[in-house]
Amino acid sequence: MSMCDDTLLCNYPKCRAKLCGFAWVTACSHAFCDQHGSGEFSRSPAICPACSSALSGKLDIVRTELSPSEEYKAMVLAGLRPETVLDISARALAFWTYQVHQERMFQEYSLSRAEGQVKQMEKVLTQQNQSRELELNAMRGEVTSLKKVMEEYKRKYSEVSERLMERNRQYQKLQGLYDSLRLRNMVVGDREAPRQPGPPEFNTGVVRQPSPRGSPHFLGMGPEGDSRLFSSLEPDAGAKTFFQFSSPARDRGRALLKKY
Repeated sequence: MSMCDDTLLCNYPKCRAKLCGFAWVTACSHAFCDQHGSGEFSRSPAICPACSSALSGKLDIVRTELSPSEEYKAMVLAGLRPETVLDISARALAFWTYQVHQERMFQEYSLSRAEGQVKQMEKVLTQQNQSRELELNAMRGEVTSLKKVMEEYKRKYSEVSERLMERNRQYQKLQGLYDSLRLRNMVVGDREAPRQPGPPEFNTGVVRQPSPRGSPHFLGMGPEGDSRLFSSLEPDAGAKTFFQFSSPARDRGRALLKKY
């Protein structure tokens, strides 16, 4: 606020509104809007909301009109001695000067506070930028190391791919050799395969006799010859059969049976 400004501000801490119409002025050189002045100075004892000064005098608080009429201006100082008029004017100018000075100090305080907050924010921002820069450098280093690892994996992959291709070529070569050898063995086996021999004849030492039915003599016989032939095969009366011959095991069994 400059000296040429014609508007004062309410000194109530939470108001700071421009004064218009009526205002409340105090002996401690503070001014308040009509709303807050009416509310604060209606209590007794009255205390200044700006400096907490007690206002117990009759003229310590005055409600004044900020834009008085021409009749008021013409009559308010009429009849007063010049030194009185000058004293009143000097007091009024001192009040105005004090208000301007207080407003300037308040604006400077607000400015310094805002600058302090800005510096604090800049400090915090600088710290955050430094931490972000450290994180970014760490991430860059990590990316570089990952790139190196990726290059190493690519190199190993190319080596493994080359080895696999070489093994595939060797496998194809061996497969071709195996197929050619198998075909050759199949052709040679088909050409040199011997005839399948019959079942082997075992020499038991027994002379095989010709079948009587297949002999010419057997075929030439009649019914009588058949009877003679089968009669000759019957055992003699005094001869023993195969089951009538004794054996050592059978003799021992008979002896045991007779014993018991």
